[in-house]
Amino acid sequence: MAVKSCSSCGHEDLEPGFMTDTGAHPGYGRWIPGPLETGIFGGARVMGKERWDVHAYRCRNCSHLDLFAADPGY
Repeated sequence: MAVKSCSSCGHEDLEPGFMTDTGAHPGYGRWIPGPLETGIFGGARVMGKERWDVHAYRCRNCSHLDLFAADPGY
């Protein structure tokens, strides 16, 4: 995924990276369509739902993060 510029300041030097998830099932962040539904133990219900990998870019000028849900995960 090619990101041209920061959505906050317009600077064109973006650093690609990723965000981690330190919850009950560690990994990296994913975007799941639809409203949040929780199970009996308070965790998000994700079984059977589509998951999209989150691509993160940090602006080297203002440190703003731009997040994009692209490329369906598993």
